Amino acid sequence: MAQTDREWIAGRNAVREVLRAGRRRIFEILLARGSRSDPRLKEIEQSAGQSGASVRWVSRAQLDSIGRHHQGVAASVEPYPYSDLEAILGLAAKRGELPFLLILDTLQDPQNLGTLLRTAEAVGVHGVIIPQRRTASVTPAVVRASSGASEHLHIARHNLAQAAGHLKEHGAWIVGLENSTEAIPLDEARLDGSLALVVGGEAQGLRRLTRESCDYLVRIPMRGKIESLNAAVAGSLALYAAWQQRRVRGKGRGAAPFIDGPSESW
Repeated sequence: MAQTDREWIAGRNAVREVLRAGRRRIFEILLARGSRSDPRLKEIEQSAGQSGASVRWVSRAQLDSIGRHHQGVAASVEPYPYSDLEAILGLAAKRGELPFLLILDTLQDPQNLGTLLRTAEAVGVHGVIIPQRRTASVTPAVVRASSGASEHLHIARHNLAQAAGHLKEHGAWIVGLENSTEAIPLDEARLDGSLALVVGGEAQGLRRLTRESCDYLVRIPMRGKIESLNAAVAGSLALYAAWQQRRVRGKGRGAAPFIDGPSESW
């Protein structure tokens, strides 16, 4: 395998989760000399041995050449293994749950992407869909920003309008997050059925075609002086609200409009 088919993941949590997930081939792990007593690095060394990856203790200067925030460890691994829509829907079916997805419309900031991936994994999202281009992808910086949560997620690159149409065919409602007057307040929306939450990019929000693919929009009610929230913060709040409804109301009771109020379908 050529060197261009490898990348360096740095940081204790990121490397640990790469090992735990077991989805990537790991070629080598570098550990900082002088840190042999660190229990977290010892755990990584032991896990690496079980995975068959080679381990070398090197100087911090060598690790510094890979990245500034290595925390004494870096791993040479194959590129991120993207998934697809069928695998995401298959995971929901395997768990006996209605699909719960996150769609990200041209997010640019790796930190924002990493934060949303970390939240998505924490609340049990079955998969994440990102555009095929003009977006942040799952780079080593994103793996680190997500604290390795990306390694446990099914993330697919897809045309978002086509993906939304495919999900609708499988009974999912596409719900866009937007701070607009026509959007339903988040606490009045039903979010516990088959759901794909769409979060727009930092600068332009939801693009026109993506917005038109949504069944309806939700917004986060605010009472302070600030008019909007960072994409990662807003998306995380909406994901948590959906997770709370799914916990309280169980696995959902079918595909119906998630607008507050009585409905025979519920």
